[in-house]
Amino acid sequence: MGMNNLPDIVGQLITHGRPDTTPVALIRWGTKPEQDTLVGTLADIDKKATESGCTNPAVIIVGQVVDLREKLSWFESKPLFGKKVLVTRSREQASLLSERISGLGGEPVEFPAIAIKEPTDWIPVDHSINELANYQWVIFTSVNGVDYFFRRLRHHGKDIRALHGAKLCAIGPKTKAEMEKYGLIVDYVPEEYRAEQIAAGLRDKIAAGDRVLLPRAAEARRVLPEQLRRMGALVDEVTVYRTMPVTGQETVIKDLLRQGEVNLITFTSSSTVRNFRQQVGEDFFSSLTKPPAVACIGPVTADTAVELGLPVDIMATKYTIDGLIEAILDYVKVLS
Repeated sequence: MGMNNLPDIVGQLITHGRPDTTPVALIRWGTKPEQDTLVGTLADIDKKATESGCTNPAVIIVGQVVDLREKLSWFESKPLFGKKVLVTRSREQASLLSERISGLGGEPVEFPAIAIKEPTDWIPVDHSINELANYQWVIFTSVNGVDYFFRRLRHHGKDIRALHGAKLCAIGPKTKAEMEKYGLIVDYVPEEYRAEQIAAGLRDKIAAGDRVLLPRAAEARRVLPEQLRRMGALVDEVTVYRTMPVTGQETVIKDLLRQGEVNLITFTSSSTVRNFRQQVGEDFFSSLTKPPAVACIGPVTADTAVELGLPVDIMATKYTIDGLIEAILDYVKVLS
């Protein structure tokens, strides 16, 4: 790029007839969150560049089109422009959140704190699949739970017809949408997307002695099965997937955090919080001179963050990716 030759470029343009009042714009790191634009004329742009420290990589724009910058400044006006956001979701699920951040002008930095794996033992799941005709309710508390359960169902040569006698519950709209992909009609979704609300909402729907199947993560909270059992339900919990720590990027991420280059960290589950803290170290976050804001998808994740010493700045009121993005935008709007 031409920044090293800017004085010669300016001189040649003036020598060959361009008036020194011609507008010039220098766009450094174009289309990235750190994009910076310097505007001047042929007469003063070299001096301005020197004073501001503008160097490569930069694009030099010359002509009246520069005057349209304020009108056409669509990228720099995006709400997350200039923000670098750490995405700690599993690699398989990070793309949705990363795409939303990019579309809003931010730069997502993917640092998967967890990986989704099959259970170490399929026997309990296989037993529950053979018993599906005897369950009155099947409750899914995550998209991953739906995905891994139906993979195993298909492994046994079965499909949704095996669930014909059970009512179905989803913890939230994303889980419901995943179930609907398989042609299922969901009977109940709580208004608040947490385990406590599932139990409260099913209180008058589940009778004592009803059998309930919970296909979920190995690390899932105990609150839901415990509350269902207090209601008299016979609950079978089966592990259909595990969340495992991911290693390998710690040094790079810690350097970014130390240098204050990360503006925001997003957590979408308690396991992402726990594994992030495990990877960077217990006291690392508190040692930062310029710590990033912490955004959590809901109160359960936020509680885990606080327990582990991470101050929570942003918490979604709708416990979805859309709700998390909405909360981040509200936070950024207040700061601006």
